[in-house]
Amino acid sequence: MKKAVKVWNLYQNGKFTTKSAPNMPNLCQNRSMSRTDRAKASTLDEISKEIIEQLQHDGRKPYSEIAKAVGLSEAAVRQRMQKLTESGIMQVVAVTDPLQLGFYRQAMIGIRCSGDMTELANKLSAMPEADYVVMTAGSFDILVEVVVENDQDLIEVLNTKIRSLPGVISTETFVYLKLHKQFYNWGVR
Repeated sequence: MKKAVKVWNLYQNGKFTTKSAPNMPNLCQNRSMSRTDRAKASTLDEISKEIIEQLQHDGRKPYSEIAKAVGLSEAAVRQRMQKLTESGIMQVVAVTDPLQLGFYRQAMIGIRCSGDMTELANKLSAMPEADYVVMTAGSFDILVEVVVENDQDLIEVLNTKIRSLPGVISTETFVYLKLHKQFYNWGVR
């Protein structure tokens, strides 16, 4: 939590930039913080929230249009967006349809493990096939979503990359038949 507060304070004071980040490697690991710690560290002002909401509706919206909507100059919007991105609060990415790109098999894999869950989650996160890894409470210790080209690739990932990891006790695979909804526009608080 202390790291998150320090990063946020640096961000607020304009001292956390792409140039300063490499000199502070221990502070720049915002993605590995817990969701709760990131939330506590990221108390946003209303204008930053409005910018995020504008982008959630249209990630390609020009700075000039966002500036008009939130009442800032285009340069000020650009600077805020850069700070929001550098601090790990926001990402602006192209969300693709895996099927359209030749990845015909998606699955959520529930993993029961023994030992250090964080270490296992880190190993799973390093897999290129994994696009989502979360530690959970309940029937599974970790959930990992994988995206692969076909069923044979899924079998290979399960057998050679997941089940072979130390600490994995068992897995249960939920193969996606049809994706009904996937949105990222939940707003801000």
